[in-house]
Amino acid sequence: MTGLLVVAAGVLCACGTYLVLGRQLSRVIIGFGLLGHGVNLLLVLSGGDGGDPAFAGPGTTAADVDRFADPLPQAFVLTAIVITFGVVAFLLALAHRSWRLTADDEVEDDIEDRRIAAAAREGDRAGGDA
Repeated sequence: MTGLLVVAAGVLCACGTYLVLGRQLSRVIIGFGLLGHGVNLLLVLSGGDGGDPAFAGPGTTAADVDRFADPLPQAFVLTAIVITFGVVAFLLALAHRSWRLTADDEVEDDIEDRRIAAAAREGDRAGGDA
């Protein structure tokens, strides 16, 4: 069962990465969601098998402590869920603003970046000739 969950986490991360590398904001947002789910699944799997509750009553012995579940991966997952929610909310706000301005969700190249890159290439060529 653990192997199946590892494969599922890998597929989620791979699909999320593919979508994040696209040029449409809607796909980028879905990609970040898939990446978040894949990472959360990997964090849960890192906790190992389940165990007894971490808090026990006064009759707890030292042998019982070895069977306790590790709560740290669960805390990491809760933190990752909150961070992913914040990132997706921010990306949705950016996508809404972009849609209102351009009526399109495709990310265009920045003309100023292209001009700076061309100037840097020209500077490299001029410096190499001297």
